[in-house]
Amino acid sequence: AHGFIGDVRWWNVKHPDAYAQRVSAGDNAIDGFETLDRRSRHYEDVLLGIRLRSGLETAVLSESERRRAEQAVGDGLLAYDGDRLVLTERGRLLADGVVRDILDR
Repeated sequence: AHGFIGDVRWWNVKHPDAYAQRVSAGDNAIDGFETLDRRSRHYEDVLLGIRLRSGLETAVLSESERRRAEQAVGDGLLAYDGDRLVLTERGRLLADGVVRDILDR
């Protein structure tokens, strides 16, 4: 499991037994952490936000990213809900690719 606070992302030990041992001993289960740069944080925001039922605010996207999102709308992968983009049923199946296609490279 991963967690975020601000620009810091951390992850827990992967093996359930190791996780249980740490927690039982009163320790935390954090296995590592990293500070995200602006580009990585934007990627995470889009990657996670677009999967929300409420969708992703278009305001977080750059102009070029909005144009590519518009293409995904045309392809039936995204739909507008007010000022938010939400994945369609088909888009949910291809969510990683939708995000990859939208983000600036």
